[in-house]
Amino acid sequence: MNKTNLDKLKVVVIGGGTGVAPVTSGLRHLGVDISTIISVSDSGGSTGRIRDEFGFQPVGDLRQSLAALAESDGEEWIRKLLLYRFEKGEGLKGHNLGNLILTALQDMTGSTSEALRRAEQVFRLEGEVIPATEQVVDLQIEYKDGTKAVGEHILDDNKNAKEIETVSLTPAAEINPYAKKAIAKADYIIIGPGDFYASLMAAIAPEGIKGAFKQTNAKIIFIMNLMTRLTQTKDMTAKDHLEEIEEKIGKKVDFVILNSEPIPENILSHYAKSGENPVINDLNKDPRLVKAKIISNQIFTKGYEDSTHRELLRHDSKKLQKVLSQIIGK
Repeated sequence: MNKTNLDKLKVVVIGGGTGVAPVTSGLRHLGVDISTIISVSDSGGSTGRIRDEFGFQPVGDLRQSLAALAESDGEEWIRKLLLYRFEKGEGLKGHNLGNLILTALQDMTGSTSEALRRAEQVFRLEGEVIPATEQVVDLQIEYKDGTKAVGEHILDDNKNAKEIETVSLTPAAEINPYAKKAIAKADYIIIGPGDFYASLMAAIAPEGIKGAFKQTNAKIIFIMNLMTRLTQTKDMTAKDHLEEIEEKIGKKVDFVILNSEPIPENILSHYAKSGENPVINDLNKDPRLVKAKIISNQIFTKGYEDSTHRELLRHDSKKLQKVLSQIIGK
């Protein structure tokens, strides 16, 4: 699918901020138009505190996605500003500067979508970040034992390691019209990686998502997570992940990218202590499977005042760039 520079390929990335950041960073170097559709049901950390105080949509994942758009030469300080976290100061300690900037823009514009557009203009970023819905929502988790819980932060507590039946948004919310438009115009849609229920399923939970996917002609790429998560995907295989995504969007995925790179034993041991393991590949007979080495060599460590759950292991943006260029190039 070749287009001229005046008619760039349009690529939509769907998920949460941290997980899809390396995807966005990799796409920046492929000369495509990027739109990211991000879940907005976060209820923990700095973004949760700001949300509780101001009543706006949480901006943590949206800020991460903006930072991922600032990956070119000369934009390093934009990225640093958006990701900077205060480690001292009464009232500021633990807060993220990017979250505060976006909250101020929300207050000034009265809209999260408009706040993001203004931020993109101020920082001169190429690409757009879109909240999955324009409504203020929480994540509702329904477990297989019939119980329910509300609040994405609950999924950070290993004491709540029960099998999940499904997740939804409360109150019920419609897909953001900007997200619907982006999906309709897309040449490719990439889902993931990221926390399966807290980010990916939350981002495709708004009402109208199936209708949007039904109307698009885009090729759909699903990037599989590297590891399971005790509170979300314990014992779920690659096929389990894929089937739930396809059921939610009402459409078959065209490509599934799955890691083939060995994970260091010390990292495996660390995850195993929390009951977490590599996602088992049971898709080898599926012609849509694309296996590649996509693990980052950098092991992530949290900042001193960052209380949110973070994964040690991440996808590598340059490795993803190479794989995606091969798929999109076809």
